[in-house]
Amino acid sequence: MSGIRSTRNRAALFTVPLLVIGALGTAAAPAGAAPSAPAKSLTCRGEGVDPGALVRYRTETVIHAPLRTIWKLQTDVERRPSWQGAVTTAERLDHGPFRAGSAFRWTTPIPPHPTTPPTRLDITSTVEQLKRNSCIRWTGPAIAEGLRIDGVHVWNFTKVKGGVRVSTEETHTGAQVEADVPAATKILREGLEAWLRDLKTAAESPTHNRPH
Repeated sequence: MSGIRSTRNRAALFTVPLLVIGALGTAAAPAGAAPSAPAKSLTCRGEGVDPGALVRYRTETVIHAPLRTIWKLQTDVERRPSWQGAVTTAERLDHGPFRAGSAFRWTTPIPPHPTTPPTRLDITSTVEQLKRNSCIRWTGPAIAEGLRIDGVHVWNFTKVKGGVRVSTEETHTGAQVEADVPAATKILREGLEAWLRDLKTAAESPTHNRPH
C-alpha cells in the first residue's frame, strides 16, 4: 500500500471502494437487521471464514422459492448482473458444472470521490468447497488502484417450511479495512444484506419461481 501517501488519501481509498466490497451493494440494511456475531461460524465441508479476520459479518433470510431456483441463481454466476444491482460484469473462468475449483471474475463500479476518479473494483472468486444444494465457500481478492482486500465467503442453504433459509458469512482482511474495523464492518453488513434482498427478490419473482 505504498501508494497511499497521506491520511486523507488513505481515507478516500478506504471509504469509497468499501461502499461496494463484499456483497457489493450500497443500499442500507433494513431496520432491525440481525446482529453479526453468532457463536458458531458457517462452514462448508468443514471449512469456514477466516478465524483471525477483524472484519466479519453474518446474516440470513428465508426465501419463499424452491431450493433449485435459489441454487441456480447463485451458481449461474454469469447471469448475476441481471438480478444483482451492484454487479456490472461477471465471467466464468472455467467451464462445466459449478464445482470446487470453479473461478469467476466480476466487477462493480466505484463512484467518483473528491480525491479519486471513478473506477471499478475487480473481484476474482475461487470456489474452495461446495456441496450441491447445501453450501458454497469461495475466496479471493478484491482489487482497485491502491487497494487489495482478501475475502472468504460462505453460503449455507437449508430447506425450511415454506422455503429456504439462506445464511451467509464473510470476512475481510487487508490494510484498508483493518484501518477502521467498525466502518468496514458496517459497509460489509450493508452489502451482504443488499445481496440477500436481491437474491430473495429474484428467486421469488414469477419469472424464476415457476413449478417444473
